[in-house]
Amino acid sequence: MKHTLSVLVEDESGALSRIAGLFARRGYNIESLAVGPTEQAGVSRLTMVVAGDAPVLEQMTKQLLKLVNVLEVIDLSDIPAVERELMLLKVKADSHSRGAVFDLVQVFRAKVVDVADEALTLEVVGDPGKLVALEQLMQPFGILEIARTGKVALQRASGVNSESLKLRNSGSYLPT
Repeated sequence: MKHTLSVLVEDESGALSRIAGLFARRGYNIESLAVGPTEQAGVSRLTMVVAGDAPVLEQMTKQLLKLVNVLEVIDLSDIPAVERELMLLKVKADSHSRGAVFDLVQVFRAKVVDVADEALTLEVVGDPGKLVALEQLMQPFGILEIARTGKVALQRASGVNSESLKLRNSGSYLPT
């Protein structure tokens, strides 16, 4: 199972390498990693996607909390959270296919950020599933390049779980 961890760390030289080294030494893979400053000066947030069952996740969390610079570790996987990722996608788009690509761009609320004679560069922001869906639909046109940021996430202040709402609205939700 994949887990999204939000890790608050003190801004100090080598903090990221210590965290990455901790995971590497124990044979854990970080599938996605995004790092940036927080609202608090001197503190950064690492958002990591890691694979593992509950005991593995518990061990990872304990090991992270032992590191001097780590202030807090939150598993966002089972709590309401807002998750986003950015993807830049360069796709072949000649005069014959350009209209179809533009139609898909509108459906996915993506943006065209660069135009050339034979290619378009798209920018799309959303949950990782949205990015994968757009990528799959662009495959027949010919994907030239892809760059993805990795997931960033924050716990929902409202406490509303959007996945539960989607299930309820689709009719496949079974109340417990």
